Amino acid sequence: MSSNWPLKKISDVAYFRNNKRIPLKSLDRAKRQGEFPYYGASGIVDYIDDYVFDGSYLLISEDGENLRTRKTPIAFQAHGKFWVNNHAHILEEKEEGILDYLEYYFSTLDLTPYITGAVQPKLNKANLDTIGIPIPPKDERRSINRTLNHLRDKIELNTQTNQTLEQMAQAIFKSWFVDFDPVKAKIEALAAGGNADDAELAAMSVISAKTVDELNSLKASNPEAFNKLAQTAALFPAAMQDSELGEIPEGWEVGKLANIIDFNPRRTLKKGTLAPYLDMKNVPTTGHLAIEVVDREMASGTKFVNGDTLLARITPCLENGKTAYVDFLKDNQVGWGSTEYIVMRPKEGYPTSIGYLLARDTNFRQQAIQTMTGTSGRQRADAKALAETAWLIYPKELVRAFDKTAKGYLSLAKINGDESKSLSEIRDALLPKLLSGELVGE
Repeated sequence: MSSNWPLKKISDVAYFRNNKRIPLKSLDRAKRQGEFPYYGASGIVDYIDDYVFDGSYLLISEDGENLRTRKTPIAFQAHGKFWVNNHAHILEEKEEGILDYLEYYFSTLDLTPYITGAVQPKLNKANLDTIGIPIPPKDERRSINRTLNHLRDKIELNTQTNQTLEQMAQAIFKSWFVDFDPVKAKIEALAAGGNADDAELAAMSVISAKTVDELNSLKASNPEAFNKLAQTAALFPAAMQDSELGEIPEGWEVGKLANIIDFNPRRTLKKGTLAPYLDMKNVPTTGHLAIEVVDREMASGTKFVNGDTLLARITPCLENGKTAYVDFLKDNQVGWGSTEYIVMRPKEGYPTSIGYLLARDTNFRQQAIQTMTGTSGRQRADAKALAETAWLIYPKELVRAFDKTAKGYLSLAKINGDESKSLSEIRDALLPKLLSGELVGE
Protein backbone atom coordinates (compact mmCIF):
# COMPACT_ATOMS: atom_id res chain seq x y z
CA MET A 1 0.00 0.00 0.00
CA SER A 2 1.07 3.60 -0.54
CA SER A 3 3.55 4.80 2.12
CA ASN A 4 2.06 8.27 1.73
CA TRP A 5 -1.20 7.23 3.37
CA PRO A 6 -1.24 6.92 7.15
CA LEU A 7 -2.32 3.61 8.68
CA LYS A 8 -5.38 3.98 10.88
CA LYS A 9 -7.62 1.70 12.89
CA ILE A 10 -11.34 1.42 12.19
CA SER A 11 -12.10 3.24 15.44
CA ASP A 12 -10.08 6.22 14.15
CA VAL A 13 -12.40 6.74 11.18
CA ALA A 14 -15.69 5.09 12.18
CA TYR A 15 -17.87 4.43 15.22
CA PHE A 16 -18.55 0.89 16.35
CA ARG A 17 -22.28 0.55 17.06
CA ASN A 18 -22.16 -3.09 18.22
CA ASN A 19 -23.79 -2.19 21.54
CA LYS A 20 -27.08 -1.52 19.71
CA ARG A 21 -27.30 -5.01 18.16
CA ILE A 22 -30.11 -7.26 19.36
CA PRO A 23 -30.27 -10.94 18.35
CA LEU A 24 -33.68 -12.56 17.90
CA LYS A 25 -34.33 -16.28 17.80
CA SER A 26 -36.04 -17.65 14.70
CA LEU A 27 -39.17 -18.47 16.72
CA ASP A 28 -39.34 -14.87 17.93
CA ARG A 29 -38.86 -13.55 14.40
CA ALA A 30 -41.64 -15.81 13.15
CA LYS A 31 -44.02 -13.98 15.48
CA ARG A 32 -42.77 -10.57 14.33
CA GLN A 33 -42.83 -10.74 10.54
CA GLY A 34 -42.81 -7.32 8.87
CA GLU A 35 -41.14 -5.02 6.36
CA PHE A 36 -37.80 -4.23 8.01
CA PRO A 37 -34.67 -6.22 7.05
CA TYR A 38 -33.05 -8.31 9.78
CA TYR A 39 -29.32 -8.67 9.04
CA GLY A 40 -26.84 -11.35 10.03
CA ALA A 41 -23.20 -12.04 9.23
CA SER A 42 -23.74 -12.46 5.49
CA GLY A 43 -26.72 -10.23 4.69
CA ILE A 44 -30.47 -10.23 5.17
CA VAL A 45 -31.73 -13.20 7.17
CA ASP A 46 -35.38 -12.22 7.65
CA TYR A 47 -37.89 -9.37 7.69
CA ILE A 48 -39.48 -8.26 10.96
CA ASP A 49 -41.88 -5.65 12.34
CA ASP A 50 -39.41 -3.16 13.86
CA TYR A 51 -35.96 -1.64 13.41
CA VAL A 52 -33.00 -0.63 15.55
CA PHE A 53 -30.92 1.32 13.03
CA ASP A 54 -31.94 4.11 10.70
CA GLY A 55 -29.33 5.47 8.31
CA SER A 56 -26.29 4.21 6.40
CA TYR A 57 -23.93 1.72 8.03
CA LEU A 58 -21.24 -0.80 7.11
CA LEU A 59 -21.65 -4.35 8.41
CA ILE A 60 -18.62 -6.65 8.75
CA SER A 61 -19.06 -10.36 9.44
CA GLU A 62 -18.13 -11.32 13.00
CA ASP A 63 -18.34 -15.08 12.68
CA GLY A 64 -19.22 -17.92 10.34
CA GLU A 65 -17.51 -20.06 7.70
CA ASN A 66 -17.95 -17.27 5.15
CA LEU A 67 -15.06 -15.44 6.82
CA ARG A 68 -12.83 -18.11 5.26
CA THR A 69 -14.70 -19.08 2.10
CA ARG A 70 -15.73 -15.52 1.11
CA LYS A 71 -18.64 -16.88 -0.94
CA THR A 72 -20.45 -13.63 -0.16
CA PRO A 73 -18.91 -10.26 0.80
CA ILE A 74 -17.81 -10.04 4.44
CA ALA A 75 -18.29 -6.25 4.39
CA PHE A 76 -21.51 -4.79 3.03
CA GLN A 77 -23.62 -1.69 3.52
CA ALA A 78 -27.13 -1.42 4.91
CA HIS A 79 -29.32 1.63 4.40
CA GLY A 80 -32.60 2.89 5.80
CA LYS A 81 -34.42 1.23 8.68
CA PHE A 82 -33.21 -2.24 9.69
CA TRP A 83 -32.26 -4.60 12.54
CA VAL A 84 -28.91 -6.36 13.09
CA ASN A 85 -28.15 -9.46 15.14
CA ASN A 86 -24.89 -10.10 17.01
CA HIS A 87 -23.14 -11.86 14.13
CA ALA A 88 -22.06 -8.69 12.32
CA HIS A 89 -20.06 -5.69 13.49
CA ILE A 90 -21.78 -2.44 12.61
CA LEU A 91 -19.94 0.77 11.74
CA GLU A 92 -21.06 4.37 11.33
CA GLU A 93 -18.71 6.72 9.55
CA LYS A 94 -16.92 9.64 11.21
CA GLU A 95 -15.68 11.03 7.91
CA GLU A 96 -17.47 11.33 4.58
CA GLY A 97 -16.93 8.40 2.24
CA ILE A 98 -15.34 6.11 4.83
CA LEU A 99 -18.01 3.43 4.54
CA ASP A 100 -17.54 3.04 0.79
CA TYR A 101 -13.78 3.03 1.14
CA LEU A 102 -13.76 0.46 3.96
CA GLU A 103 -16.16 -1.79 2.03
CA TYR A 104 -13.80 -1.83 -0.95
CA TYR A 105 -10.73 -2.27 1.24
CA PHE A 106 -12.14 -5.28 3.08
CA SER A 107 -13.16 -6.91 -0.20
CA THR A 108 -9.44 -7.38 -0.98
CA LEU A 109 -8.00 -7.92 2.50
CA ASP A 110 -6.79 -11.33 3.68
CA LEU A 111 -8.35 -11.68 7.12
CA THR A 112 -6.63 -14.96 8.02
CA PRO A 113 -4.24 -13.41 10.60
CA TYR A 114 -7.16 -11.83 12.46
CA ILE A 115 -9.56 -14.80 12.56
CA THR A 116 -9.75 -17.10 15.58
CA GLY A 117 -11.56 -20.41 16.09
CA ALA A 118 -10.79 -23.69 14.35
CA VAL A 119 -14.38 -24.92 14.13
CA GLN A 120 -16.34 -21.66 14.11
CA PRO A 121 -14.29 -18.84 12.56
CA LYS A 122 -14.60 -15.56 14.45
CA LEU A 123 -13.40 -12.02 13.81
CA ASN A 124 -13.83 -10.31 17.16
CA LYS A 125 -13.94 -6.57 17.64
CA ALA A 126 -10.53 -6.38 19.30
CA ASN A 127 -8.80 -8.12 16.39
CA LEU A 128 -10.79 -6.19 13.82
CA ASP A 129 -9.66 -2.92 15.36
CA THR A 130 -5.99 -3.86 15.22
CA ILE A 131 -5.96 -3.86 11.41
CA GLY A 132 -3.86 -1.03 10.03
CA ILE A 133 -5.80 0.47 7.14
CA PRO A 134 -4.17 2.97 4.74
CA ILE A 135 -6.54 5.93 4.68
CA PRO A 136 -6.06 8.42 1.82
CA PRO A 137 -6.92 12.12 2.20
CA LYS A 138 -10.57 13.03 1.72
CA ASP A 139 -10.21 14.24 -1.89
CA GLU A 140 -8.34 11.10 -2.97
CA ARG A 141 -10.80 8.95 -1.09
CA ARG A 142 -13.72 10.61 -2.87
CA SER A 143 -11.98 10.05 -6.20
CA ILE A 144 -11.43 6.35 -5.48
CA ASN A 145 -15.03 5.95 -4.34
CA ARG A 146 -16.41 7.71 -7.42
CA THR A 147 -14.54 5.37 -9.76
CA LEU A 148 -15.57 2.20 -7.95
CA ASN A 149 -19.10 3.39 -7.16
CA HIS A 150 -19.73 4.06 -10.84
CA LEU A 151 -18.94 0.43 -11.64
CA ARG A 152 -20.88 -0.86 -8.63
CA ASP A 153 -23.96 1.21 -9.45
CA LYS A 154 -24.03 0.00 -13.06
CA ILE A 155 -23.72 -3.63 -11.92
CA GLU A 156 -26.53 -3.10 -9.40
CA LEU A 157 -28.70 -1.46 -12.06
CA ASN A 158 -28.18 -4.44 -14.37
CA THR A 159 -29.10 -6.79 -11.53
CA GLN A 160 -32.27 -4.85 -10.74
CA THR A 161 -33.20 -4.70 -14.43
CA ASN A 162 -32.76 -8.45 -14.76
CA GLN A 163 -34.91 -9.05 -11.69
CA THR A 164 -37.65 -6.97 -13.30
CA LEU A 165 -37.32 -8.82 -16.62
CA GLU A 166 -37.56 -12.16 -14.82
CA GLN A 167 -40.64 -11.06 -12.89
CA MET A 168 -42.31 -9.85 -16.08
CA ALA A 169 -41.63 -13.10 -17.93
CA GLN A 170 -42.92 -15.19 -15.03
CA ALA A 171 -45.99 -12.95 -14.65
CA ILE A 172 -46.91 -13.36 -18.33
CA PHE A 173 -46.41 -17.13 -18.14
CA LYS A 174 -48.69 -17.32 -15.11
CA SER A 175 -51.31 -15.05 -16.69
CA TRP A 176 -51.48 -17.03 -19.94
CA PHE A 177 -50.87 -20.63 -18.87
CA VAL A 178 -51.90 -20.84 -15.21
CA ASP A 179 -54.56 -18.21 -14.50
CA PHE A 180 -55.86 -18.04 -18.11
CA ASP A 181 -56.52 -14.30 -17.75
CA PRO A 182 -57.15 -13.60 -21.48
CA VAL A 183 -59.74 -16.42 -21.59
CA LYS A 184 -61.47 -15.16 -18.47
CA ALA A 185 -61.48 -11.61 -19.85
CA LYS A 186 -63.35 -12.82 -22.93
CA ILE A 187 -65.84 -14.75 -20.80
CA GLU A 188 -66.52 -11.72 -18.61
CA ALA A 189 -66.99 -9.44 -21.63
CA LEU A 190 -69.52 -11.80 -23.18
CA ALA A 191 -71.31 -12.30 -19.84
CA ALA A 192 -71.67 -8.53 -19.55
CA GLY A 193 -73.55 -8.45 -22.86
CA GLY A 194 -70.64 -7.65 -25.14
CA ASN A 195 -70.16 -9.10 -28.60
CA ALA A 196 -67.24 -11.06 -30.04
CA ASP A 197 -65.30 -7.87 -30.84
CA ASP A 198 -65.73 -6.69 -27.26
CA ALA A 199 -64.41 -10.03 -26.03
CA GLU A 200 -61.32 -9.77 -28.23
CA LEU A 201 -60.64 -6.22 -27.01
CA ALA A 202 -60.97 -7.42 -23.41
CA ALA A 203 -58.37 -10.13 -24.01
CA MET A 204 -56.08 -7.67 -25.79
CA SER A 205 -56.40 -5.33 -22.81
CA VAL A 206 -55.27 -8.07 -20.42
CA ILE A 207 -52.40 -9.18 -22.65
CA SER A 208 -51.04 -5.67 -23.24
CA ALA A 209 -52.01 -4.06 -19.90
CA LYS A 210 -53.66 -1.26 -21.89
CA THR A 211 -57.13 0.20 -21.51
CA VAL A 212 -59.64 -0.04 -24.34
CA ASP A 213 -59.11 3.66 -25.06
CA GLU A 214 -55.37 3.09 -25.27
CA LEU A 215 -55.94 0.17 -27.62
CA ASN A 216 -58.08 2.34 -29.89
CA SER A 217 -55.29 4.92 -29.92
CA LEU A 218 -52.80 2.18 -30.76
CA LYS A 219 -54.99 1.04 -33.65
CA ALA A 220 -54.88 4.55 -35.10
CA SER A 221 -51.19 5.25 -34.47
CA ASN A 222 -49.66 1.81 -35.03
CA PRO A 223 -52.06 -0.55 -36.81
CA GLU A 224 -49.35 -3.19 -37.29
CA ALA A 225 -48.76 -3.50 -33.54
CA PHE A 226 -52.52 -3.53 -32.94
CA ASN A 227 -53.01 -6.34 -35.46
CA LYS A 228 -50.22 -8.46 -33.93
CA LEU A 229 -51.84 -8.04 -30.54
CA ALA A 230 -55.21 -9.01 -32.00
CA GLN A 231 -53.67 -12.13 -33.54
CA THR A 232 -52.30 -13.17 -30.15
CA ALA A 233 -55.65 -12.55 -28.44
CA ALA A 234 -57.40 -14.67 -31.07
CA LEU A 235 -55.34 -17.68 -29.97
CA PHE A 236 -57.24 -17.78 -26.67
CA PRO A 237 -60.73 -19.36 -26.58
CA ALA A 238 -63.72 -17.61 -25.04
CA ALA A 239 -64.84 -20.48 -22.80
CA MET A 240 -63.55 -22.96 -20.21
CA GLN A 241 -64.08 -26.71 -19.90
CA ASP A 242 -63.79 -29.27 -17.11
CA SER A 243 -60.79 -31.61 -16.91
CA GLU A 244 -58.99 -33.83 -14.42
CA LEU A 245 -56.88 -30.78 -13.55
CA GLY A 246 -59.91 -28.58 -13.00
CA GLU A 247 -61.21 -25.95 -15.40
CA ILE A 248 -59.00 -25.34 -18.42
CA PRO A 249 -59.46 -23.29 -21.62
CA GLU A 250 -61.85 -24.85 -24.11
CA GLY A 251 -60.10 -26.98 -26.70
CA TRP A 252 -56.93 -27.43 -24.64
CA GLU A 253 -55.91 -30.95 -23.64
CA VAL A 254 -54.48 -32.67 -20.59
CA GLY A 255 -51.54 -34.99 -21.11
CA LYS A 256 -48.22 -35.56 -19.38
CA LEU A 257 -45.21 -33.31 -18.86
CA ALA A 258 -43.42 -35.70 -21.21
CA ASN A 259 -45.67 -34.37 -24.00
CA ILE A 260 -44.03 -30.96 -23.59
CA ILE A 261 -40.55 -31.66 -22.21
CA ASP A 262 -37.79 -34.17 -22.90
CA PHE A 263 -36.21 -34.97 -19.53
CA ASN A 264 -32.49 -35.78 -19.58
CA PRO A 265 -32.17 -35.99 -23.38
CA ARG A 266 -29.17 -37.86 -24.71
CA ARG A 267 -26.06 -35.73 -25.32
CA THR A 268 -22.61 -36.89 -26.41
CA LEU A 269 -19.37 -35.72 -24.80
CA LYS A 270 -16.37 -38.03 -24.64
CA LYS A 271 -14.69 -38.59 -21.30
CA GLY A 272 -11.57 -36.44 -20.97
CA THR A 273 -12.81 -33.78 -23.40
CA LEU A 274 -12.16 -30.24 -22.19
CA ALA A 275 -15.57 -28.57 -22.08
CA PRO A 276 -17.50 -25.85 -20.22
CA TYR A 277 -18.43 -27.06 -16.73
CA LEU A 278 -21.13 -25.68 -14.44
CA ASP A 279 -21.19 -26.85 -10.84
CA MET A 280 -24.14 -26.56 -8.47
CA LYS A 281 -22.80 -23.59 -6.51
CA ASN A 282 -22.88 -21.51 -9.69
CA VAL A 283 -26.52 -22.26 -10.51
CA PRO A 284 -28.71 -19.29 -9.49
CA THR A 285 -31.67 -19.47 -7.12
CA THR A 286 -33.28 -16.54 -8.95
CA GLY A 287 -32.89 -15.53 -12.58
CA HIS A 288 -31.61 -17.74 -15.37
CA LEU A 289 -27.95 -16.75 -15.68
CA ALA A 290 -25.21 -19.19 -14.68
CA ILE A 291 -22.87 -17.43 -12.26
CA GLU A 292 -19.50 -18.85 -13.36
CA VAL A 293 -18.61 -21.44 -15.99
CA VAL A 294 -15.13 -22.98 -16.22
CA ASP A 295 -13.44 -25.36 -18.64
CA ARG A 296 -12.84 -28.83 -17.19
CA GLU A 297 -12.16 -32.28 -18.59
CA MET A 298 -15.35 -34.32 -18.85
CA ALA A 299 -15.58 -36.94 -16.11
CA SER A 300 -19.02 -37.94 -14.85
CA GLY A 301 -22.02 -35.66 -14.98
CA THR A 302 -25.00 -34.38 -16.90
CA LYS A 303 -24.51 -33.03 -20.42
CA PHE A 304 -26.34 -30.10 -21.97
CA VAL A 305 -26.49 -27.69 -24.92
CA ASN A 306 -27.76 -24.15 -25.41
CA GLY A 307 -31.50 -23.90 -24.87
CA ASP A 308 -31.59 -26.59 -22.20
CA THR A 309 -32.83 -25.81 -18.69
CA LEU A 310 -30.99 -27.25 -15.68
CA LEU A 311 -33.14 -28.08 -12.67
CA ALA A 312 -31.41 -29.00 -9.41
CA ARG A 313 -32.92 -32.30 -8.30
CA ILE A 314 -31.40 -32.70 -4.82
CA THR A 315 -32.57 -31.24 -1.52
CA PRO A 316 -32.23 -28.42 -0.50
CA CYS A 317 -31.11 -27.08 -3.89
CA LEU A 318 -34.45 -27.84 -5.55
CA GLU A 319 -36.44 -26.23 -2.75
CA ASN A 320 -34.11 -23.20 -2.81
CA GLY A 321 -34.85 -22.63 -6.50
CA LYS A 322 -31.55 -23.51 -8.16
CA THR A 323 -32.33 -23.43 -11.89
CA ALA A 324 -30.39 -22.21 -14.93
CA TYR A 325 -31.07 -21.66 -18.62
CA VAL A 326 -28.14 -22.69 -20.80
CA ASP A 327 -27.16 -19.76 -23.03
CA PHE A 328 -23.41 -19.64 -22.38
CA LEU A 329 -22.10 -22.21 -24.87
CA LYS A 330 -20.84 -21.79 -28.42
CA ASP A 331 -22.89 -23.10 -31.33
CA ASN A 332 -22.96 -26.92 -31.37
CA GLN A 333 -20.94 -27.03 -28.14
CA VAL A 334 -21.81 -29.50 -25.37
CA GLY A 335 -21.26 -28.55 -21.74
CA TRP A 336 -21.43 -30.65 -18.61
CA GLY A 337 -22.04 -30.33 -14.90
CA SER A 338 -23.21 -31.87 -11.67
CA THR A 339 -24.89 -35.26 -11.65
CA GLU A 340 -27.59 -33.59 -9.56
CA TYR A 341 -29.24 -31.79 -12.48
CA ILE A 342 -32.35 -32.76 -14.37
CA VAL A 343 -31.89 -31.50 -17.93
CA MET A 344 -35.09 -30.22 -19.55
CA ARG A 345 -35.54 -29.66 -23.28
CA PRO A 346 -38.88 -28.62 -24.84
CA LYS A 347 -40.27 -30.99 -27.45
CA GLU A 348 -40.02 -30.14 -31.14
CA GLY A 349 -42.33 -27.25 -31.97
CA TYR A 350 -41.98 -25.68 -28.55
CA PRO A 351 -39.51 -22.79 -28.11
CA THR A 352 -36.76 -23.29 -25.53
CA SER A 353 -37.91 -20.41 -23.31
CA ILE A 354 -40.96 -22.40 -22.23
CA GLY A 355 -38.71 -24.99 -20.57
CA TYR A 356 -37.11 -22.39 -18.34
CA LEU A 357 -40.33 -20.55 -17.45
CA LEU A 358 -42.03 -23.88 -16.75
CA ALA A 359 -39.17 -24.82 -14.40
CA ARG A 360 -39.74 -21.57 -12.49
CA ASP A 361 -43.49 -22.16 -12.20
CA THR A 362 -44.63 -22.75 -8.61
CA ASN A 363 -46.94 -25.63 -9.53
CA PHE A 364 -44.20 -27.38 -11.50
CA ARG A 365 -41.71 -27.07 -8.65
CA GLN A 366 -44.22 -28.45 -6.17
CA GLN A 367 -44.75 -31.45 -8.44
CA ALA A 368 -40.98 -31.96 -8.70
CA ILE A 369 -40.63 -31.85 -4.91
CA GLN A 370 -43.42 -34.41 -4.54
CA THR A 371 -41.45 -36.90 -6.67
CA MET A 372 -38.49 -36.80 -4.28
CA THR A 373 -37.27 -40.08 -2.83
CA GLY A 374 -34.30 -41.12 -0.72
CA THR A 375 -33.01 -40.73 2.81
CA SER A 376 -33.56 -37.55 4.78
CA GLY A 377 -31.18 -34.81 3.68
CA ARG A 378 -30.26 -36.59 0.43
CA GLN A 379 -33.60 -36.74 -1.33
CA ARG A 380 -33.75 -36.35 -5.09
CA ALA A 381 -36.52 -35.54 -7.56
CA ASP A 382 -37.31 -38.36 -9.99
CA ALA A 383 -37.20 -37.24 -13.64
CA LYS A 384 -39.15 -40.29 -14.82
CA ALA A 385 -41.94 -39.69 -12.30
CA LEU A 386 -41.99 -36.00 -13.19
CA ALA A 387 -42.32 -36.84 -16.89
CA GLU A 388 -45.43 -38.91 -16.12
CA THR A 389 -47.13 -36.10 -14.17
CA ALA A 390 -50.51 -35.05 -15.59
CA TRP A 391 -50.13 -31.60 -17.13
CA LEU A 392 -51.90 -29.12 -19.34
CA ILE A 393 -50.67 -29.31 -22.93
CA TYR A 394 -50.04 -25.75 -24.04
CA PRO A 395 -51.00 -25.02 -27.67
CA LYS A 396 -47.77 -24.67 -29.65
CA GLU A 397 -48.92 -21.63 -31.61
CA LEU A 398 -49.73 -19.81 -28.37
CA VAL A 399 -46.38 -20.79 -26.83
CA ARG A 400 -44.59 -19.44 -29.90
CA ALA A 401 -46.45 -16.15 -29.45
CA PHE A 402 -45.40 -16.15 -25.79
CA ASP A 403 -41.79 -16.80 -26.79
CA LYS A 404 -41.63 -13.58 -28.82
CA THR A 405 -41.81 -11.73 -25.51
CA ALA A 406 -40.12 -14.21 -23.16
CA LYS A 407 -37.10 -14.82 -25.38
CA GLY A 408 -36.58 -11.08 -25.63
CA TYR A 409 -36.49 -10.83 -21.84
CA LEU A 410 -34.00 -13.70 -21.56
CA SER A 411 -31.78 -12.22 -24.28
CA LEU A 412 -31.73 -8.78 -22.67
CA ALA A 413 -30.95 -10.32 -19.29
CA LYS A 414 -28.06 -12.18 -20.91
CA ILE A 415 -26.67 -8.92 -22.34
CA ASN A 416 -26.94 -7.24 -18.95
CA GLY A 417 -25.33 -10.22 -17.23
CA ASP A 418 -22.40 -10.29 -19.65
CA GLU A 419 -21.88 -6.55 -19.18
CA SER A 420 -21.90 -6.96 -15.41
CA LYS A 421 -19.25 -9.70 -15.63
CA SER A 422 -17.04 -7.41 -17.72
CA LEU A 423 -17.55 -4.53 -15.28
CA SER A 424 -16.73 -6.83 -12.35
CA GLU A 425 -13.47 -7.84 -14.04
CA ILE A 426 -12.59 -4.18 -14.59
CA ARG A 427 -13.42 -3.39 -10.95
CA ASP A 428 -11.33 -6.29 -9.65
CA ALA A 429 -8.37 -5.16 -11.76
CA LEU A 430 -8.69 -1.54 -10.62
CA LEU A 431 -9.26 -2.23 -6.91
CA PRO A 432 -5.69 -3.06 -5.80
CA LYS A 433 -4.22 -0.28 -7.92
CA LEU A 434 -6.62 2.34 -6.59
CA LEU A 435 -6.26 1.20 -2.99
CA SER A 436 -2.46 1.25 -3.23
CA GLY A 437 -2.33 4.71 -4.76
CA GLU A 438 -0.84 3.36 -8.00
CA LEU A 439 -3.83 4.76 -9.90
CA VAL A 440 -5.81 7.93 -9.29
CA GLY A 441 -9.61 7.74 -9.40
CA GLU A 442 -12.02 9.97 -11.29
